[in-house]
Amino acid sequence: MRFYAERMVSHAVRMNMMNAPEVRDFNELTRTELKLMVAAAEEIYECYRVLDKGGLNIVGECIGYEADNFKGREAFYEYDHYPEGDVFDSDSGGQYYYHAHRGLAGEHGHFHTFVRHAGMPPGLTPVPYDGDTEWPQGSDAVAHVVAVSMDARGFPIGLFATNRWVTDETWYSANDMLRIMDNFEIDHAYPSWPANRWLSCMFRLFRPQIEALLVQRDAVVGEWAKNRPGVDAFEDRELEITGQLIVSVEEQLALARKALDGA
Repeated sequence: MRFYAERMVSHAVRMNMMNAPEVRDFNELTRTELKLMVAAAEEIYECYRVLDKGGLNIVGECIGYEADNFKGREAFYEYDHYPEGDVFDSDSGGQYYYHAHRGLAGEHGHFHTFVRHAGMPPGLTPVPYDGDTEWPQGSDAVAHVVAVSMDARGFPIGLFATNRWVTDETWYSANDMLRIMDNFEIDHAYPSWPANRWLSCMFRLFRPQIEALLVQRDAVVGEWAKNRPGVDAFEDRELEITGQLIVSVEEQLALARKALDGA
């Protein structure tokens, strides 16, 4: 198998790892979990392979640019959603868009991923909230799962979780989010079949990290509310990122295979 070179992420992006959550030891994962991770990584590399043959990459597929530093047909504007109007899967409720705005060293931009009401298990209710901000409710409910940081070559370099106000979401507990996130999938070809398969597989490959980020997200917001009486922690602009992790597909696959061999 050809490994499409990711940059050494430890040097490619400088994240504040002080708010990195503790991820489950891979040796504690079941063989089924590990096999799903390995299969997801192999499909990710297949997506890289078919894109690479055409001189393309994941981000370029979504923003309509050539692979070489995304020099293409139009200007790329910070904060704008790419592709325009976002990407939805009406069956799974999955949604995503790509944009840039953080100015983080090594990050070109990031994907925000969601599951809308259609993809949520029945019976879920948002956490209790007595603030003044209206959250999306009912059939308009939407849960932000995780953001995926990308470098200038179109490879993933990090994952991070956010506070509620960042994505104007409906806030569900971490336990409910672990059920919701399993339904994320983009099973169609707009704007790109390999890009959509890649993002869907990222959820399976990095499930332990996403799980840890969601659990920490609740803890961080809860502690923020406790330490700031009278402040709506969900809407406090001083709290934006609740946790983040550097990731590498190559390293994750190696660790999963090693744990699987020892299981």
